Amino acid sequence: MMKQPAAKKTLWQSSAQAAEWIDDFTAAADRNLDLYLARFDIIGTLAHCRMLHKIGLLRKDELDRISETLTGIYRDVLENKFHIEQGVEDIHSQIELTLTRQLGETGKKIHTGRSRNDQILLDLRLFIRDFIRQIVNQTDALFTLLIDLSERHKDVFLPGYSHMQAAMPSSFGLWFAAYAESLIDDLDQLHGAYRVINKNPLGSAAGYGTSLPLDRQMTTDLLAFDELNYNAIYAQMGRGRTERILSQAMSSFAETLGKLAADIILFMSDNYRFVSFPEELTTGSSIMPHKRNPDVFELIRGRCNRIKNLPGEIMMIGTNLPHGYHRDFQIIKESLIPRLFDLSNCLIRMHTMLFPVTVNRKIKQDPRYDILGTVEAVNQLVLKGVPFRDAYNQVSEQIRKGTFKPPRNITYSHIGSSGNLCNDRLIRLKDKAVRSFKFERQDKMLDLLK
Repeated sequence: MMKQPAAKKTLWQSSAQAAEWIDDFTAAADRNLDLYLARFDIIGTLAHCRMLHKIGLLRKDELDRISETLTGIYRDVLENKFHIEQGVEDIHSQIELTLTRQLGETGKKIHTGRSRNDQILLDLRLFIRDFIRQIVNQTDALFTLLIDLSERHKDVFLPGYSHMQAAMPSSFGLWFAAYAESLIDDLDQLHGAYRVINKNPLGSAAGYGTSLPLDRQMTTDLLAFDELNYNAIYAQMGRGRTERILSQAMSSFAETLGKLAADIILFMSDNYRFVSFPEELTTGSSIMPHKRNPDVFELIRGRCNRIKNLPGEIMMIGTNLPHGYHRDFQIIKESLIPRLFDLSNCLIRMHTMLFPVTVNRKIKQDPRYDILGTVEAVNQLVLKGVPFRDAYNQVSEQIRKGTFKPPRNITYSHIGSSGNLCNDRLIRLKDKAVRSFKFERQDKMLDLLK
């Protein structure tokens, strides 16, 4: 008979119940992922302890000792000196254990009025909120570059495609700005997720509140949340729901970046040669000396497709779960946190790759694109009074007979066309979207470390 491993006792268990393999299975990758939450668990604990002092559950000297010790642990986290010990289940237990070792009985008081349920809810929201700020800043930088590229190449001809067939005249200016405007909508969608995330769940405890006289508004203010999750049950229902809402916004960015990457992969191929990049930003072939491959863009496209799958994955983990906490939620971190880093990395690398892009300014000289003037020929007849359908048929007949002569100097002037990009308006919309997050309010949260 196989020998069962010894049971282990965790910080929060009243007796030794769980076998060692259960601890290993249930913790899995969670300890490593929890390290990303360490800073925020400390910040949340500092806010909670200030509140406990206000309501008379911590003496001033106890609060001072806890605050000083937690600030030291925070510095250790920043310097990568902090880790979760083997046998310690999660970040909450490790911080409480560290405090108890240093402060004795005082360290055991920090969990008063809290559950690991509302702790992880809080940690995730603070972590995600901070990461959103990073995503917004990176998006702002990419947007600015796209608008700059649009302005620099606003008059450079680029054939527009429909059904993968050459369709109508366009410009690099219009193409670059299209993706800039797409990022504005991505920011707006992210702001919707941010509003859901920026609500304080702390004080909901295990999902049913507590008989202790917690001041939840105080922790909301200290942690710079816009609002509370008022209902304790609903606060716990936010686990999984919050991550799914965020992932849907992330998938919007992924759609923009993935489509841009797909365009560039086509445009830099031998059949197009619309854009090129410095050799050091492409990769070679192991057998074909002439090839330079768009590996970075292909990986951006692949990672973005993986991000687009995230909402469905999170939704399925939470499918058919009744209200309250379930351990299923833990594995959402294994999908969400790496995908957040993927999105950030894709934004950074897209900016890096596009900064030195060279566009082909001679595309218009290629006779293959003369046919793109058919719509303009129809429009010219319409301006002379010919009904549109008759004008269409006349140009179609010329094409069939091989007598079509493309018009020259085609111009577009309406709002949002290649001759009227409205990039100044896009900049204003982007600035408004970025300001809507009001990230500067979060900075006061760091006063807890003083």
